[in-house]
Amino acid sequence: MITRLSAAEFPAARDGLTELVCDAVAGGSSIGFLAPADRAGVAAWWESLAPEVADGRTTVWAARDGDGRITGTVQLRTGGMPNGRHRAELAKLVVHRRARGRGLGRRLLTTAERAAGASGITLLVLDTQTGSPAERLYRSAGWTEAGTIPDYAADTEGVLRPTTLFHKRPG
Repeated sequence: MITRLSAAEFPAARDGLTELVCDAVAGGSSIGFLAPADRAGVAAWWESLAPEVADGRTTVWAARDGDGRITGTVQLRTGGMPNGRHRAELAKLVVHRRARGRGLGRRLLTTAERAAGASGITLLVLDTQTGSPAERLYRSAGWTEAGTIPDYAADTEGVLRPTTLFHKRPG
């Protein structure tokens, strides 16, 4: 089940979201943290998003398994400046290793795309490590490559890797 986390629900989800990110980093996902992921640092990062979730700048969805454990997440981050309020960044699409290969990533992506379209967002953007499984997912979901930036971000082992930028019109 995929649900949008309200500002009130978001703090209670922090531990599950932290576990999710730590698992993804341990599995080699380049999502902003180096391996091994510092659990306290990841938790602090989630906590730092609370004001953005509260004021609506960031929307976070969580997927849970039958036991209530968080198995996936995705975010939409809206543009803050007046000339960018029509667009949002899709960020931190993460699926726990135990839940991969069952279409959860695509369902999370579709959830965020539909919500963006319903809220009046007319352009989505994202970046992802070039050659990653995530890149293949975005391509197969109809996202358009805008370009590649060399040495954009370090992978989980600290090696600089290229990043591919994508865009899509929701709905």
